Amino acid sequence: MEKATAHLETMVKRALAAGIKAKYVLMDSWFGMPATIARLASHLDVICMVKKTPKVHYRYGHQRLDLINIYKRVKKRRGRAKIKASVVVALADGTPAKLVFVRDSRKSDWLALLSTDILLADDKIVQTYGRRWDIEVFFKMAKQHLKLAKEIHSRDYDALIAHTSIVFMRYMFLAHQYRISADHRTFGELFYACCDEIRDISFMEALCRLLSLALASIQKMGVFCDKTLQSFVDAVIDAALDCVNMSKNKLKSAEI
Repeated sequence: MEKATAHLETMVKRALAAGIKAKYVLMDSWFGMPATIARLASHLDVICMVKKTPKVHYRYGHQRLDLINIYKRVKKRRGRAKIKASVVVALADGTPAKLVFVRDSRKSDWLALLSTDILLADDKIVQTYGRRWDIEVFFKMAKQHLKLAKEIHSRDYDALIAHTSIVFMRYMFLAHQYRISADHRTFGELFYACCDEIRDISFMEALCRLLSLALASIQKMGVFCDKTLQSFVDAVIDAALDCVNMSKNKLKSAEI
């Protein structure tokens, strides 16, 4: 009897009243209209994709412009950066929002994300919005393989809630079993910390072995004193640390 967008604010209020602690509401471009965003932003910050349409305008500076004209006026980052630009605008009711323009990997074009949390970094906005993909995978699995909406044809509301809950429980069982048996991310952040530590240990062990062999050879020659050898070791360590720092900076630049 009502539009789907009319229920969004009610759903958010119900979730918050149930004690669900969330930071953001994630939506695709179908829901990403300024009026809807402004209503939801009064309860939770919104991160969504927005449409490139001349019918929707944002206040940029002292003008009201559509998304395409805003993109033309902002300064873009050079090279093949994934995040091309970002700018703070205002919705029709004055709600501040940040627009983040990202490269579309599927074609030579760009996409725009909007966040009402203007203090959130550009890369965090992109990363947070990317979590929606897990939700899309979940719904595809539930509909195609777990018989969501196919196993029951009742019009009773409680029956539909019971059916949906059972399907969701099936998915949770499968996801839990997959995490235990096949997914190394079971250990969470500990897994990634161990990977980083192992990688660093391998590098340091290799460096120590090389230095030990080099020092042993030099000591057999009996040409240099201990002070000279210590200076040699310090120089090698400093050079290695410089190389590591340069590599990390290059990785950060590539990600930006």
